Amino acid sequence: MKNINIRKWYYHVRHRYMTMNNVVIAIALIIGASWTWGSIGMMQRNYALQKEVDGKKREQQLADLEVQTLTYEQNYYKSSEYQDLAMRQRLGMADTGEKALILPPNTQAAKNADKALTGKRTGPVVQESNFQQWANFLFGATHGDT
Repeated sequence: MKNINIRKWYYHVRHRYMTMNNVVIAIALIIGASWTWGSIGMMQRNYALQKEVDGKKREQQLADLEVQTLTYEQNYYKSSEYQDLAMRQRLGMADTGEKALILPPNTQAAKNADKALTGKRTGPVVQESNFQQWANFLFGATHGDT
């Protein structure tokens, strides 16, 4: 009985589903699926390569900006303004007609001069508590307001 059912099933499948049209359609579907799979793989590869190229372009732009910045900095160090400023700061030299006023560090005149130059009061720095620092930060208070 099993043999007969298997033969019927085989005959039915062979004559109904294994026709030339169905075989051609199956082969076409397999070719289409493999072409689609290959295209998707190629698109993924192209996307990854394009991402890498974009990253390299960004790195090149960054390197170009660094070179440009270093060139500007080099030109600044070669300029006469920088050389004058460096001589004044390092060697204590002054231009013609300038006078240097040197005051003892702890006199009232020195404190007033510092205050006039910086706009801040001189004196000991008061350490605030952590809570007070957070309150100043959150509510916008400055150190002079407390």
